[in-house]
Amino acid sequence: MSRVFIITGTRKGIGKELSEYYLNKGDIVVGCSRGESSIQHKNYRHFCLDVSDEKAVINMVRKTKKEFGKIDVLLNNAGIASMNHIMITPYKTVQNIISTNLFGSFLFLREVSKVMAKTKKGRIVNFATVATPLRLEGEAIYAASKAAIVNLTEVAARELADFNITVNAVGPTPVPTDLIKNVPKDKMDALLNRQAIKRFGEFKDIVNVIDFFIDKRSDFVTGQIIYLGGVNG
Repeated sequence: MSRVFIITGTRKGIGKELSEYYLNKGDIVVGCSRGESSIQHKNYRHFCLDVSDEKAVINMVRKTKKEFGKIDVLLNNAGIASMNHIMITPYKTVQNIISTNLFGSFLFLREVSKVMAKTKKGRIVNFATVATPLRLEGEAIYAASKAAIVNLTEVAARELADFNITVNAVGPTPVPTDLIKNVPKDKMDALLNRQAIKRFGEFKDIVNVIDFFIDKRSDFVTGQIIYLGGVNG
């Protein structure tokens, strides 16, 4: 029987690659983004929404449950970043980052876990970042939003354990996507040099960790944050 995934932020980047990867494995993927779908597949469903819109998130999760009867995996991929010195960071930027990265992840975690609790099983994977343990300059708000995700992951793992729901997080290093295209090369080189393995992350690095977290044999693994590139949390 096919697994049912909800993956957020699926129009481009890692979210799109994750969707296509699991669709190619025969899974069902329900995705979302602010824009129209960029994926055409019989087992893919798309919702246009802002992940911090509570009513829209509730509607998406309910419709997924109604059509497929279950949700096996949630990948809280949707996220935005912005590099600014703390003194010139606009308040609107702070609101946007916290709304997408924290509020969006929370809403999907809350709503999907209600569905998973009824079937007494589920896998939730949140997205952290190496920007948090590396205390990256220029990334204060982004890193703070993801520090909140780390804590949310650890506490939710405890609260949902009785329902056989695991909650973990992957902390990627920079991956060449739209998220980092505006970061100056010298800043990016300096960041890579702080990793034990000094290279950009790749899709395969991220999906390897996700596959481990969502494997049926990983039912004893929860509340864990795995940072990539040899960065220690």
